[in-house]
Amino acid sequence: MLFVTLSISNLQRKSLMLSVSDNPQKLIILDRDGVINKDSADYIKSVDEWLPINGSINAIVKLKQAGFKVAIATNQSGVGRGYYSESILSAMHKKLADLLAVFNVAVDYVAYCPHLPDANCACRKPRPGLLSEISEALSVDLCGAIMVGDSLRDLQAGITLGCQPVLVLTGKGQATLKQLKNNDIKSDIAASDIDVFDDLSEFVNHYLNINSV
Repeated sequence: MLFVTLSISNLQRKSLMLSVSDNPQKLIILDRDGVINKDSADYIKSVDEWLPINGSINAIVKLKQAGFKVAIATNQSGVGRGYYSESILSAMHKKLADLLAVFNVAVDYVAYCPHLPDANCACRKPRPGLLSEISEALSVDLCGAIMVGDSLRDLQAGITLGCQPVLVLTGKGQATLKQLKNNDIKSDIAASDIDVFDDLSEFVNHYLNINSV
């Protein structure tokens, strides 16, 4: 399966490009580590190590209360490496679910890839398999949906299926922004601007605000 490589000709922070009218299915797809929870170079291997980034739970709550579908697409090669089991991964996601349940909301779908990078699977980002799984599970067209990530892989996977890419500067976001600004990647597509935000909370507050006027 082919996937696009990403080039950014112009990076803007807090642009007014994003709008609900371009996202009629009202779907927001989130990467997990570095977007919702704190990331680690040593992997997130246990429920205790799964710690939400400040403001991320409230951000998801706001999206759900505003009528959006929220899905997660996450590479979890730690399973394939033997660092943790799929049952522990499920327990991490239950921790997230429990935090959201306090506010009577839930994530609509979680798609994850457990494979190693050299497995050549169709699901590991930047390939779009996880996003295709979300599309099928929720019966929605992903064109115009929002893909929020902290890495090039996230943005590439989203753009491949027509999503609007949003970069957050948590997790690997700062390094990703530097790579984009230095034009360290070649272009296979004509990419428009990438919206860049400090974190998920800032993105959600901005996105909901510009679409309420």
